[in-house]
Amino acid sequence: MKQSTALDILKLGENVFITGSAGTGKTYLLNEYIDYLKDRKVFPAIVAPTGLSASHINGQTIHSFFGIGIREVVDNAFIERLLTRSYLKKRFKGFNVLIIDEISMVSPELFSSMDRILQAFKNSPKPFGGVQVIASGDFFQLPPISREPKEQKFAWQSPSWRDLDFRSCYLDVKFRQDDDRLISVLDDIRLGNISQETYQTLESCHLKELDTSYTPTRLYTHNIDVDRINNNELDSLKTPAKKYKYSSKGSKKHIEKIFNTSMVLEELILKKGAVVIFIKNSSEKGYVNGTTGIISGFNRDKMPIVTTSTGDKIIVGYDDWIVEDEEGKNIATVTQIPLRLAWAITIHKSQGMTLDAVEIDLSRTFEMGQGYVALSRVKNIDGLRLMGINDMALRVDGLILKVDDRIKQASQKAIDEIEAIDNLQERAKAHILKLGGTNNEDEIGKDRKTPQISTYEKTKNLIDKVSSIKELAKTRGLIEDTVVNHLAKLKQEDKSLDLSKFKPKSRDFNKIIRVIKAIKLEKDEDNFLDDGSMRLKPIFDALNEEVSYYKIRLAMLFV
Repeated sequence: MKQSTALDILKLGENVFITGSAGTGKTYLLNEYIDYLKDRKVFPAIVAPTGLSASHINGQTIHSFFGIGIREVVDNAFIERLLTRSYLKKRFKGFNVLIIDEISMVSPELFSSMDRILQAFKNSPKPFGGVQVIASGDFFQLPPISREPKEQKFAWQSPSWRDLDFRSCYLDVKFRQDDDRLISVLDDIRLGNISQETYQTLESCHLKELDTSYTPTRLYTHNIDVDRINNNELDSLKTPAKKYKYSSKGSKKHIEKIFNTSMVLEELILKKGAVVIFIKNSSEKGYVNGTTGIISGFNRDKMPIVTTSTGDKIIVGYDDWIVEDEEGKNIATVTQIPLRLAWAITIHKSQGMTLDAVEIDLSRTFEMGQGYVALSRVKNIDGLRLMGINDMALRVDGLILKVDDRIKQASQKAIDEIEAIDNLQERAKAHILKLGGTNNEDEIGKDRKTPQISTYEKTKNLIDKVSSIKELAKTRGLIEDTVVNHLAKLKQEDKSLDLSKFKPKSRDFNKIIRVIKAIKLEKDEDNFLDDGSMRLKPIFDALNEEVSYYKIRLAMLFV
């Protein structure tokens, strides 16, 4: 099916399952429909099973959005508790379209839980409370991670899937791969019939030298290999290392839960030149879980500066990972820099990425689908170096092969049905009105022209409306350290900016000011950065390490 045909089906308000091989533009189609809805004042809920997959479509994780923590299964008592949460009531009232990406990684239990929760909040017995559901993904890719083998592991095996009566859209035009040889390899894997030609193609990639203009991303099946490569690459850098240790609040059990269910590290070691990946979302600071880049330096507070793959420079501060209780109160917090090394990543984390060059080791493949996911990340054979491969790497689940044929047949039926409809536009407009949107040409797309306000400007606009940094941080939803960094940047750009209301009155403040003045008089070049600003470490040392860096940064606003 063509993307344009699938988009027409989506516009009719049908529940739709979008699938197709890797690189056929499933996420692109989702974004087209999302833009179509938003232009008409309809705002869909957008979710995915992991932080990385959610970042690809600017969505949230299913667990976070539905307020279920790390659960897969919910009972009536738990749903009753969810119904008491005002923020969830507001959230679920605000949408009538639910978009789920990377559906192959959603378990049948989780899919059913989403159904039950929406029925409860929408007070409707209809599947998913009557909202339009769009599920997108490829079941040839990786299934949900499970600690124990399960007979039923795919979302389509949930009764809720059958209740939705999905229209299937099987996309078949490849956009990622531009090489017939690679397309043939991937098609062979999907058909479960590996030809001699495919074996020869893969053999030609074994240990081959890649074009030196590319720096290949290395994909491995096991975390231990990824960690070894990343640590070796870090050791090879001759630049000084910076260490960042986590801090935490809460019980040991809940702290361990955070480390077990996230990518946060107890100790992060970085150097200038290190390849990194962000492991958390921050729209305020301009990165998402999955953004990659290189450490281009450190600021005067020793915070890492990341130059992203798109050329943006981001000063990365500490962030929080939180566990909440049933009432939504914080019961545990881990604070750490939201980065990890990324010369190598696991195949699981690569799902959804498009790479120019890749080095893949499939010699220890342990799960059907891993080889397909890894090989389908790259655009063409010229960018593929294969380090090793085992028999499991090219295998796919036999059950998926059978289901795939049925999905193709259902997709062709959907094409035949929509081609028989002669009032598509009228029905699409009716669906928009049903969702509470607008078809007024003067209103469509109007919000796209609204300029974005920078995070610094948002802070500046609140200065006259608050009485303290604590209040400013709470209003912005940021930590106080971040707010002080904002104020420092704003003061640097506008020396006339009045921050006097935030001036501390403590003894520590006066001590800090005296030390700063003394260091300035010494005129020791080692105490200053290239831009003339003073390093914080000499001040910290001169105060016998008794005053926090936060207080020092705050005091420096008034020097």
